[in-house]
Formats: sequence, C-alpha cells, structure tokens
Amino acid sequence: MEEKFDKLDEYVLGNPQGNYSRTYLEHALHPRNVGNLEGANGFAAVSGHDGNVMEIWLKINDDTVEDASFWTDGCGTTIACGSITTDIIKGKNIEQVLGIDEEYISSALDGLPGEGCVCARLAADTLKAAVLDYITFRNEPWRRKYTRT
Repeated sequence: MEEKFDKLDEYVLGNPQGNYSRTYLEHALHPRNVGNLEGANGFAAVSGHDGNVMEIWLKINDDTVEDASFWTDGCGTTIACGSITTDIIKGKNIEQVLGIDEEYISSALDGLPGEGCVCARLAADTLKAAVLDYITFRNEPWRRKYTRT
C-alpha cells in the first residue's frame, strides 16, 4: 500500500496543477517540524478567522531560534505554511522573526493557491504570539501558566 502512496506523491510532485508550486506541494505533503517541541520556551496557539488552529513551539537561546515546531488542524495550505515557517526561522534572531509576515511566508512557498493568504496570516500571527510568549517569560519562566505535552 505504501508503494501506491509513493507513486501518488511522485505524480503530484511531478505534475503540479493550478497554482501549486513544487515547494508548496512538498511542504503540504511532507511537512517538517510537526508536533510538540521538548524544551520549548516560547509557545502560542492561535485560532484563525476560518476556525483553523495553529500552534507553534520555539526553542530560543540568546534571542536566536534554535528549533521550532508546529501543529494545526487546518487544510493542506495551513500545513504548508506552518512547515515552511518553522523551517525559515531557524537560526534567525527574534527581531528578524518578528519581521516575517504572510507575504514572506507566501513567497517562501513560491506562492499560495486560492485563499492561501489567510493560512499564511495564521502562521505569521501564531509565530509573533509565540515570540511574544518567549519575550514575556524569558526572565521569569516560572510564571507560565501552561504546560502542553
């Protein structure tokens, strides 16, 4: 059965239709950095206008993102946006990360299909909220009121 899915991936990636870039399809079909990040010191969960939720975990050291992960209950475009966002922020300082917006995310995916800007905005908003969480609690981490496993 797995061989059939591999062939489907090859077909989809080899024959993108419509407004789907190869980068978009790769991140939608094979997302990176999915799930809870052990040792994260920045976290946010944001609900978009369309009802989708995205969560982003950040592991930041000396104001530089060492690692990041995400989770969403959204569509393929939301998955692609979360995946590329967590990829592109690694190694960036928090000032650079705060400059990432939906246009930056869309451009990193070589464009988005249809209403994709809504999904990119959700990723950008969640990222900013996670950085704000880090900034708020970096000197007083014991004040955090949550633990997510």
